[in-house]
Amino acid sequence: MKIESLPLSADQPATKPAPRRRAKVIALSLLAVALAGAGGYALTHRTAAPAQAAAPTPAPAPVQELSVRDIARVEARPLAITLPVTGSLMPLAQATVKSKVSGIVLSTAVQEGVDVRAGQVIAQLDPAEARARVAQQQAMLADAQARLTMAKKNMSNSASLLKQNFIAQNAYDTSANAVNLAQAAVDSARAQLDLARIALADTTIHAPLSGVVSRRHAQAGEKLSPDSPVFSIVDLKHLTLDAQVPASDIPRIQVGQDVQFKVDGFDGRNFTGKVARINPATETGSRAMIVYVDVANPDGVLRAGMFAKGTIVTEKSNVHPLLPLGAVRKDNGRDVVYRIADGKVVAQPVKLGLRNQDEGVVEALEGVDAGMTVLAVPLDGIKPGSKVKLPDTKG
Repeated sequence: MKIESLPLSADQPATKPAPRRRAKVIALSLLAVALAGAGGYALTHRTAAPAQAAAPTPAPAPVQELSVRDIARVEARPLAITLPVTGSLMPLAQATVKSKVSGIVLSTAVQEGVDVRAGQVIAQLDPAEARARVAQQQAMLADAQARLTMAKKNMSNSASLLKQNFIAQNAYDTSANAVNLAQAAVDSARAQLDLARIALADTTIHAPLSGVVSRRHAQAGEKLSPDSPVFSIVDLKHLTLDAQVPASDIPRIQVGQDVQFKVDGFDGRNFTGKVARINPATETGSRAMIVYVDVANPDGVLRAGMFAKGTIVTEKSNVHPLLPLGAVRKDNGRDVVYRIADGKVVAQPVKLGLRNQDEGVVEALEGVDAGMTVLAVPLDGIKPGSKVKLPDTKG
């Protein structure tokens, strides 16, 4: 049997072409979504790139670490300007004790290095000859006194006879003159006796001053003549530093200025003195002048002849903050220091005063207070505004 197909009506949709149309619609939709995504990605990256180029993230400023040698803490104290001096210590008072009379030394009571007091017996001479001389002068004085007594009696008798006109005036004058001569003989004998007693006393030798025996010139048993040296004594309680100063520096020195010095062998101990006087003439060949410094030595540790090296304080200021010379720099013609505050370097103007090149410091009259921390030396790359880190000094 033969079957024929009939044409479709207009009211019934075709069934076979429908799947193709849907596939085409889906493909077009997927394409549109892909194009939209690509366009959004391109647009987003195109706008972000300029934004990043316009505003880059700033790098943090470096912090400089400082060492202990780079900084200094300002301290306040008086500043002294000094002049270096050198010289030898000499005793202010010294004496060579000499014998005043001749005689044999019986004993010496002291040795070198022994302390003596003024008036202490230090030697004894044989007094026998001196005692004999005293006895002789006493006898001569007694004789003179007896003659004076006789002359006075004669003058008294002559006066009675003169009143009775038994003798002439000449006879009376002769007796009166004999009295005057006898009185003169008594005075002379008394003076000779005093000299003999002094010579007897001089056989005992005393120390003329307090000090230390530096040398013994005579031994027991030696015979001394007048002016023979017996002992040398030096007073070590008061010494003089004979310091040589160039003549060009003498105008800076005045009587009463303080002096500080050291002597080898005393472990850096500081000794002090004061300028007492200045020699008016220069030393031959050196063109230097001697400045004499009084040195008190109550404990007697210093000795005559020791070499001393020190300074004379020629000028001294009041208490002010002191800065290292290396901390001061110039900024537009003014003096400034770099102080550290809150971890930053700040340029601080200052007004300077006295300078001490030996100590390496300068006085700050204005702009700096004690306790401030400043840069002690110039450092490359550090300027006002730089961030710094102070060293840890706790350890």
